[in-house]
Parts: sequence; structure tokens; C-alpha cells
Amino acid sequence: MSHTTIGILGGGQLGRMLALAGYPLGLRFRFLDPAADAPAGQLAAHDHGGYADPAQLDAFARSVDLVSYEFENVPVAAARHLAERVPVYPPPQALAVAQDRLAEKTFFNSLGAATPPFASVDSRAELEAAIERIGLPAVLKTRRLGYDGKGQLVLRAPADTDTAWAALGGTALILEGFVPFRRELSIIAARGRDGQIACYPLAENHHRDGILRLSLAPAPGLSPMLQAAAEQIAQRALEALGYVGVLAIELFELEPAGQSQVDTHDARFSAHNALLLVNEMAPRVHNSGHWTIEGAETSQFEQHLRAVLGLPLGSPATRGHAAMVNLIGSWPEPAAVLAVPGAHLHLYGKLARPGRKVGHITLRADSAAQLHERLAMLP
Repeated sequence: MSHTTIGILGGGQLGRMLALAGYPLGLRFRFLDPAADAPAGQLAAHDHGGYADPAQLDAFARSVDLVSYEFENVPVAAARHLAERVPVYPPPQALAVAQDRLAEKTFFNSLGAATPPFASVDSRAELEAAIERIGLPAVLKTRRLGYDGKGQLVLRAPADTDTAWAALGGTALILEGFVPFRRELSIIAARGRDGQIACYPLAENHHRDGILRLSLAPAPGLSPMLQAAAEQIAQRALEALGYVGVLAIELFELEPAGQSQVDTHDARFSAHNALLLVNEMAPRVHNSGHWTIEGAETSQFEQHLRAVLGLPLGSPATRGHAAMVNLIGSWPEPAAVLAVPGAHLHLYGKLARPGRKVGHITLRADSAAQLHERLAMLP
């Protein structure tokens, strides 16, 4: 294994952190990314190229022992092309499901997991019909390529329909209804080649302008019942996809009054599963799992590598309480961060610009109260 080279499609910060986790294991890395300044290229071999050139893909496959990816918009055709030449984990089918919001929600419903109400929209008439059925407020989203709040608009009143259609019409869309929820959560889970599954505690996530700003783990007030419900959803998804690697599933925890508005579609699910709605999944390591680097026995990045290599999975247990704070657009003075007990600074080697994730801070403490005290100390 010491000479194993892992090929990663995408050279962003997630790939960079995979490499940082893999070097202590004696692994080598090679990245394929069209961006000349991809952050992972600072740490490993970087093939500067796109994903549509079969000759480039063939050369990449010959230079690595297995392939993974660090973002979900890798073309499925490229992943399938590579899978005919070298092992690819997670399986390309996971990419296909995650890249289409309609396929994704249909997939989770087929597993018995509840989602917000949704409808496919391919025309203005279908949009009107979807609004009539689902009601307002609702969110009109592109079925593909949306992330961090991009490719979506909120419809709060009928008058918003024209504006939303003018902005997003002309591509495949989905309308999703609003459901009252208490908070946003995510579960990070991993499945090994042998079918072993490990789930991290649920994290509570706070967004602003569609971008994750803060994750707290374990989620405050997390009950064994809620954790079990999330793990059941994750296990079903992992097994249905024949998944290998780390998977993130974003969830809404409903207020008790909201449970009557959803249908789990599966009598095998216990009543407590109605507390959770699946929002979306990411077939890769995930921003809301960055707290695991210092806050868990095994980081999500090492866990992913263990899974794809067929190694035993590590413990997902927390080391006390942890938080992850995203650095958006700029970063503070390192000394000010490192002066806070339990704080760890991770910069991604990116140029600063508005709205760009340029790094994060992980913070750990022995208690929830101590964690919040330390959060208040960050610059």
C-alpha cells in the first residue's frame, strides 16, 4: 500500500485535505483538474485538463491504482470511462443520483425516507401546476449544477413566478415546497469495500446566503433516537448504491407540528423517522464534516481513504465537542485564531475573493459550554 497512487478527480480543498490525510499512510496522489491553480496541485502531481477527453482519462487511469473524486459535478461519463480501466469509488451511479435533484429525491423516497414535497418542472405550465399542488412559499431550483445557493430562487407569492421563470426557465427544474423545520443537520457516513459502515454523530449546520458558515458536532441536544433515524437513512442509501467511501446526507429536523405534512412512504420506518427530511446528498467528503479533522478519532478524510483502499474503518467517535467555522472571502490573522484554546487553522492556498471558501477553523472543547465560550473568542 505504501506505493499506492490514488487519482482524484477535482483538485479543490477537499482533494487537498484528502492528500494531507493520506500522506501519513504512505499514499501518493495525482489530481485531474482543469484549473491551473487548483489548491491540491500545491501538494501533489496535477494533470491540468478536463474530463471530456478520453485520451486524457486513459493516461490518468494508467498513472494511478484507483480513482475517487472530490466534487459531485464530475461528468458521470468520465467516471464510467475510468471505471472500465481502474477501480472507481464511490461508484459512478452515486454521481448520477446526486447530480439530478429529481433523481435524488426520488431515490430517497424509494428507500422510505421523507423529503420536502417536490415536482418536476420543464415548462411554464408545469410550474403553474406544481405551485397549485405544492403551494407557496416554495423554491425553484435547477435540477443540475446548483450548490452553495446557486441556481435557485424562492417563490413567496404568485408575483414571484415571472421573475423566477425568466431567470431559470429553459433548463430542467424542480419545485420544492417549504416545510417548517427546527434546524439543518447532516450525517457523515462511510462504507468500506466489505460492507462495514461507520456513522459520525449528526452535526448542526448554520447557513447564510446559501453557504455553510458553522457546524456544531455533536448537534446540540442530540438524542439517540434522532441519531438512529439518521443512521438508518444513511445505511439504506449506502447499501442501495453499493457505495464505497464517505457519503454526506443533509437533513432537516422538523418541528413536531410539521410531521403530519410529510409521508415516509415506507411502513418499515419507525414514527421517529418522520422527524427528519432528506434535503440532498453529496457523494464525497463534505464541508460539514471538517470538524472531524481534530474533533473525531478518525477524520472523514482518512475514513474515506480507508474505505476506498479496503482497510478497516476507523472509529467515528467524537473527541469531546467540536465546531467548524468556514472562512469566506478572507481569513483572519493566524495568530489571533491560534491564541484561542482548541483552535486549529486550515487555509486552502486560494486567493481571497468575495464568497469564496478560503479556509476553515476547527475548534474543540471538553463540553458544549466550553465550546461556545471558545467560539466567542474567535476573531
